[in-house]
Amino acid sequence: MLTSVMGALFVLHGLVHMLYAGQSSQFFELRRRMTWPDASWAFSKLFGDEKTRQLGTIALTLTALGFVAGGLGLFLGQGWWRPFALGAALLSSTLFILLWDGKFRALHDQGLIGLLINLGILFVISIWKWPA
Repeated sequence: MLTSVMGALFVLHGLVHMLYAGQSSQFFELRRRMTWPDASWAFSKLFGDEKTRQLGTIALTLTALGFVAGGLGLFLGQGWWRPFALGAALLSSTLFILLWDGKFRALHDQGLIGLLINLGILFVISIWKWPA
């Protein structure tokens, strides 16, 4: 039962990353006047906001695919699910830190909740060694 719940969590977490990819590519706004990932502390001054959004969209899509693959692999009882889930959680965490605007406001719009979920996933898989 827990395996099914975790598999569903991975798939849903991946789909949320696709929502952020839509925000990043400006297909829609997740929240009115939400400008994420514009003004990224790591990339915007270096590449500009347009290139930062493109980079974010590509990386978020890859992350989403990793989480969905990890969830499906877990559902199917395949041993390859673990590297997909771990890689997606690491990429996602790195992305949200690098795409953050550097300000401590509206952190929930900048991926803080996703970052906390990623840390939980990394803890459960890497440290707690689930499933045994």
